[in-house]
Amino acid sequence: MSVLVSPALADPSTLVRNDHEPIEVRRVHQNAATPPQQTAPTRPLIAVSHRGAAGTAPENTLAAIDEGHRLGAETVEIDVQLTSDEEIVVMHDTTLERTTDVAEVFPDRAPYDVGDFTMEEIGRLDAGSSFDDEFAGEPVPTLREALDRLEELDMNLLLEVKEPSLYPGIEHQVSVELARSPHWLMPNAPGEPHRLVIQSFDWESTEHSKSLLPSVPHGLLGLVPKDEIADHDWAHMINPNHTSIDADYVAAVQDAGLEIMPYTINEADGMRRVLEMGVDGFITDFPETGRRAIDEFLEGRTDPVSDPGSEESGESVELVS
Repeated sequence: MSVLVSPALADPSTLVRNDHEPIEVRRVHQNAATPPQQTAPTRPLIAVSHRGAAGTAPENTLAAIDEGHRLGAETVEIDVQLTSDEEIVVMHDTTLERTTDVAEVFPDRAPYDVGDFTMEEIGRLDAGSSFDDEFAGEPVPTLREALDRLEELDMNLLLEVKEPSLYPGIEHQVSVELARSPHWLMPNAPGEPHRLVIQSFDWESTEHSKSLLPSVPHGLLGLVPKDEIADHDWAHMINPNHTSIDADYVAAVQDAGLEIMPYTINEADGMRRVLEMGVDGFITDFPETGRRAIDEFLEGRTDPVSDPGSEESGESVELVS
């Protein structure tokens, strides 16, 4: 099977191999004067919709992706792990208890680790009621289901691989799944947000994923010390907690040719603060508020942005790392 990941002409090379057949990918020949990780300067500021749209829908569900789209998000972030039968499932926590009714459906299966359940078993769970009765019966999706929905909605993806040390080979599994959809390996135009970025707090795993999918931008979650940024010249992004950075750090990341999109900012004041630092975007549970903050920042408006936790919006704000 051959997957073309770029319209540029190049010699094909085998990139990912599974037990059945090789996956060939045509690599891009880059201008030698431009570092591989260099970001096009015309890429727009974006507010990445966290876990689908976790502020107003059950996180990491198709309903949350739909909600992110309804609120105007161009890019959503979701998390993936592996089930016991090696299906890629969309889930943030390494246990199922917080966001599903697993304790009711399987009362004798504590501690409810994701990796102890098959996809068929996880498919029986309700991932919506714990957020709101309006979403009762919302299932836990697979990565394939999420990819299909995102492509249908013409949205981009920031894909976080959760705790890869618990799931040996997950990088390979994810690369094979993505390679089944050429859409996800074709880059967007320079003036648009990245179609796909893969990230993790496990930087060794992220580098391994990059070796499997060299045409796909990869990001490091967490704060990379300034004197170590150059050691990660294969990366495209560094995405730390927004409370851990300042303008000097943002400049250091960008001077190295990388982008920076801090997480998770749910208050308008915090959004404005990082925008003034010069970030390339940020991650938020409330993409509509994030988009408005970006628009006002770009337009130089002085009118205040309503926080999602204000009386006007009726939403409470919980900062999530």
